[in-house]
Amino acid sequence: MLFEPKDNSQEKEDFFDGPDIPEQPKAPKKPAYKPEDPAYWEEDESEWEHLRPRKRWKVWLWAGCVLVVILLGVACWLRYFSPYVEDATQYGYVEHIEKRGTVFKTYEGVLLPYKELRDTTRIYSRDFIFTASDFEVAKRLKQAQLGGYPVRVEYRRYHATVPWRGSSKTVVTAVDSVDASTILPPEFAPRH
Repeated sequence: MLFEPKDNSQEKEDFFDGPDIPEQPKAPKKPAYKPEDPAYWEEDESEWEHLRPRKRWKVWLWAGCVLVVILLGVACWLRYFSPYVEDATQYGYVEHIEKRGTVFKTYEGVLLPYKELRDTTRIYSRDFIFTASDFEVAKRLKQAQLGGYPVRVEYRRYHATVPWRGSSKTVVTAVDSVDASTILPPEFAPRH
């Protein structure tokens, strides 16, 4: 015979055909009580366990963020708004002063420093570039430029510029006229 009957005794047990294993029922969730509920105080925990902060990293994160904001504010104030030179003076002749700016109009000018003009041993090194603090100071500087007389300016110098203060780190706060006969050596003083 071509086909022989199968012997069932040699067959292996099939695990998928057997009875289903019942799943264990899930334990009911324990309710999370709040301190207002009386059952909250009856739970098994130590007397002070409920007072322990749960998320300390959030407190440290907020404290770190506040500290960074404060440090950035102080650094910005020191860089842009705190002058590192105050009540300094410079003598010289106003070469020019003009109103500049697209959005913020400021008075920018150049002063030829008297000490640079008077020094005969060294080459002229640089002009005194400044921003006038307000209209009255700029007006007096313009009068000195047109009159050709020397002036004494008081100024502040900052670490950096801000648009509404002008394009120069040096801000002239006051200007006074100076008698040319007292500032210039006798050979250069105007004769009356």
